[in-house]
Amino acid sequence: MKLRRLITLVEETRIEMGQPISPPARRALAAAVIANPYAGRYVEDLAELIGTGAELGALLGTEALAALGCAAGDVQGYGKAALVGEDGELEHAAALLHPTLGAPLRDVLGGGKALVPSSKAMGGPGTVIDVPLGHKDAAYVRSHFDGMRLQLPDAPRRGEIVVAVALQLGGRPNPRVSGLTHAEVTGADGLR
Repeated sequence: MKLRRLITLVEETRIEMGQPISPPARRALAAAVIANPYAGRYVEDLAELIGTGAELGALLGTEALAALGCAAGDVQGYGKAALVGEDGELEHAAALLHPTLGAPLRDVLGGGKALVPSSKAMGGPGTVIDVPLGHKDAAYVRSHFDGMRLQLPDAPRRGEIVVAVALQLGGRPNPRVSGLTHAEVTGADGLR
């Protein structure tokens, strides 16, 4: 893996619509800007990116957890995304995100029953990357449907990919659209 940049971002919301948020809503993102080994050409076997996905799951999960500043067991939600430069293709993002990134990320967090929400897109420098967030143990916890955004003025370049992982301590500030709550999660099947 040729890693050009590593970025971390932490957001903490203390007041939303004039309402104090206690404890503050915290979420963190870690992203890597990497060279795309398949840029500019069609390759049938994407094994190199699949292997890189496993490395990034551990690296970005560790970086995001450190930025969040909490114990792994305190993390309630996660998400992942990739933004491919124009000399690549969406399948390059899929190779990074899907076969192997999730297990090392879950290892960093000490588990996670729900699928890791993901998004894939193509774009150039300055394109916004949206990282969806969801509860790590129960997909039906609506208060944790959220996301983080990242915009890098110099990435991805034509032959690069930006890969990001986001973690959250709780759900959105002031959640009030009903549904399963974090306190009601059983975590048995990844849904409830």
